[in-house]
Amino acid sequence: MHPAYRHLGGCTKTSLLRGGTRPLPHRIHLATLRISQHSYRRQLHTRSASTTTATETEKDALTIATEADPDAPEGQTPVDIVHLTWPHKGWTEDVLHAVIPSHRAPRTAGDRFAWRVTRICRWAMDFATGMGADQKVDGKHPTTAVVAQKPLTEEQWMIRFIFLESIAGVPGIVAGTLRHLHSIRRFRPDHGWIKTLLEESYNERMHLLVFLEMYKPGWFMQFMVFAAQGVFFNTMFVSYLVSPQICHRFVGYLEEEAVHTYTRCLEEMDSGSLKGWEEGEGFKIPEVAVRYWRMEEGKRSMRDLILNIRADEASHRGVNHTLGNLDQTVDHNPFVEGGMEKGEMQRAVTKPGGLERDEVIRNSSR
Repeated sequence: MHPAYRHLGGCTKTSLLRGGTRPLPHRIHLATLRISQHSYRRQLHTRSASTTTATETEKDALTIATEADPDAPEGQTPVDIVHLTWPHKGWTEDVLHAVIPSHRAPRTAGDRFAWRVTRICRWAMDFATGMGADQKVDGKHPTTAVVAQKPLTEEQWMIRFIFLESIAGVPGIVAGTLRHLHSIRRFRPDHGWIKTLLEESYNERMHLLVFLEMYKPGWFMQFMVFAAQGVFFNTMFVSYLVSPQICHRFVGYLEEEAVHTYTRCLEEMDSGSLKGWEEGEGFKIPEVAVRYWRMEEGKRSMRDLILNIRADEASHRGVNHTLGNLDQTVDHNPFVEGGMEKGEMQRAVTKPGGLERDEVIRNSSR
């Protein structure tokens, strides 16, 4: 997080980027995605004048130029360069608005176990993010009811988003790593699962980076994320070794919660409860979001941002429920390029319960 950004004080309009972006004559190559403020300022004073101009190979690089730090030496501007390993292809308008909250009813003992664990995680997140009793939805329909007596504030939503995304990026990297090692150890192909799992984790991390441009967590939340991530990573690691199928079902249920979260946020925005995010008076979403989702001019509001993130979560929901329906050792991943027909990833968005195994086999044999 660069100091050039004005962070939330109750998540009002003053939390937003000011002054937009301005072009740089050169791109400064940094070794890491995020550097601390201390390291950044030290580099400003110590780096040499050796820079390089952009080349054709850098076309997929995402450059974010911010307003200069008022405490930095005159004429120097902080820059992050994020190389997009998996550039987002964007969502069509019909897909963005076709997402609905849903719940896939458990069918097996493994499904019921995954659903029960998800409910525990939901309770823990509500507690950790300070959600009051009057801010909770109907407990009988936790993934579909989106109306509560009292709306959340902008700051509460930001805390909830950051906590959610910091955890959501874990399952994909754990599953992808274990399947990668399994493929190497067994001298067998992975049938296309690794790419989708790593891409999912990367996408969740991009969600987090966008929100971190708008809100800076305090030390207590950083500690909470550190502790939760440590527990979740190791638990997921062991669980995936025991039963990958149950883990994918669990992630599918987690993504149902994510879709519910963003849908409720949209409802509260539409009802006028989140005026701090309304367009006008200098409100802008981070440039990283505009470039990552290829957001068109005139469709760069906070509502548009949440719509795109919700569609991502809906695709993860459909993908993981599908993977949970497949044979974990012999079935091919239907969502890799060259697998099923071109629109299958977008179909996952509007297929909340995922594709059934016989449906995958039938379509892949066409």
